[in-house]
Formats: sequence, C-alpha cells, structure tokens
Amino acid sequence: MIIGVLNGPNLNLLGTREPAVYGTTTLDEIVARCGAVAAELGAEVRAFQSNSEGALIDQLHTWRGVACGIVINAGAYTHTSLALRDALAATSLPFVEVHLSNVYAREPERRHSVLASGAIGLVCGLGASGYEFALRGLVQTLRSRS
Repeated sequence: MIIGVLNGPNLNLLGTREPAVYGTTTLDEIVARCGAVAAELGAEVRAFQSNSEGALIDQLHTWRGVACGIVINAGAYTHTSLALRDALAATSLPFVEVHLSNVYAREPERRHSVLASGAIGLVCGLGASGYEFALRGLVQTLRSRS
C-alpha cells in the first residue's frame, strides 16, 4: 500500500519558520517519521513538497493509480485552492487533511478549508505528530474499506 504525503507552500522551512506556531521539527524529520510509521503498518510513503500549486496538482496526477491515499498539508492553499480540491476529486484518492497548528484558533481566514469537504478526516493542532495520526487513520480506513 502506497500513501502519498503532500506538503504545500513554506513547509520546506519547517524547523525554523515561526517555531512558536509550527514547532521545531523539520519536514525531513516528519517525512522520516511517516516512513517509519508506514513500515510499521506494512505500507510505503512517497513524499512531495512544493511551493507551487501547479506542481502539487501534477504530483497528485502522478499518484493517480499508484497511491492508495494521501496525507495532505496544503498550507495556505488549504484556504484558497479550488484547483487543488478539484485535483483531489479528479484523482479519486482518499485523503486526510493535516495541519500543524490549530487553524480554528488562528486568524478567521485560516478557519475555512476548501479541501475539507472531500476529506475522510482532518487532524490539526497536534504539531508534527498530526502526520502520524493522519497516516494511521488513513491506512486503517483504507484497510476497512477493502
């Protein structure tokens, strides 16, 4: 079982970017932890990060027919990208949306996700551990569906 882990803009700066909000764990550390959790679950993780909306969409298209599901932190695109939402719908890939911070305790513009209506779940506010919870939940849901 292959799970894509898709990360949007500015997440490449994790560890140094606003550590009071996003923590000190780097994206490489998050991806490594996801890989370890996936191995424990008998799955495989393929990770991708881009600051470009088009590159994220292209990666989703690449994973169509390859990945069984997606863990996605679309960053700011969560709140604005109809194109990303459409790509998730077009690929029919089940996904869990994840955010490091509690977006509902932040600015009003961060409290709405254009992706959430298509997600099988949402994890937010639990820092880097949220990726692990999202991955575990996604794999469990996919296995229960098959």
